[in-house]
Amino acid sequence: MTQPTPRVSFEFFPPQSLEASFRLWDTLGTLAPLAPQFVSVTYGAGGTTRDLTHDAVKTINANYGVPVAAHLTCVDATRDETLAIADSYAEAGVNRIVALRGDPPKGSHGFHPHANGFASSVELVEALARRGNFEIAVGAYPDPHPEAENLQACVDYLKRKVDAGATTAITQFFFEAGTFFRFRDACADAGITAPIIPGVLPVNNWTRVRRFATNCGAVIPQWVDAAYETAIRDGREALLSTALTSELCTELLEGGVEDLHFYTLNTPDLTRDVCAALGVTPQVALAEVA
Repeated sequence: MTQPTPRVSFEFFPPQSLEASFRLWDTLGTLAPLAPQFVSVTYGAGGTTRDLTHDAVKTINANYGVPVAAHLTCVDATRDETLAIADSYAEAGVNRIVALRGDPPKGSHGFHPHANGFASSVELVEALARRGNFEIAVGAYPDPHPEAENLQACVDYLKRKVDAGATTAITQFFFEAGTFFRFRDACADAGITAPIIPGVLPVNNWTRVRRFATNCGAVIPQWVDAAYETAIRDGREALLSTALTSELCTELLEGGVEDLHFYTLNTPDLTRDVCAALGVTPQVALAEVA
């Protein structure tokens, strides 16, 4: 049986320097021809890249010919300020929002809502849904969120966000397909019918990704750790990453997944190579998307 070709989407973070700007636009130039369903642009911890995110979203929307989703968080802003940002996206023709609670500023101890802000992602989703002009994506956690009691708590909270108006969910990255399938089954048992898109992180730097995983609660299988230790020693980290990510995606597709969301970290080559292995190839010329 021929493996289906997935629909794909890509996540970027906003540039904070001239060099980073060139890297982002190069990344878009590489991946936009793959005709993604959408691309998304993140917020930094504590809302530190709010203006940069806003500028990047509008630039992509105006110039790259791909649908764009803007991350929006509850951190360090009033309700009115947050909704004003959402309204400015709508005015610019951006109707996709990834609604998140957001990470607290570095050095702080846990999330503390602004006195006049949204206390949770559920409240943010409710307010955006009342606007009536957004497709609202939310985060989901196949491995328990560090602040969650267990996996069922993550499922229950996702149900609250969907009931509040979220139209789709994008998961945190994970390392084994079974992790996603167990979560998907638990969500179905809880009555969640909104699409759940697995988030995939191609590993460009295992040391960095390992730190990400530890911070966000993604469980690192022992065999993955051992494989990267050997690959780094032998100078084959990129080769291993391409193989493992392609295999993970193939297992997801064989299990009925139709959409994949790639966390690119603004480095496109590995994501492009994995997409090629899955049959996702350029659909438009570079000149048509720049």
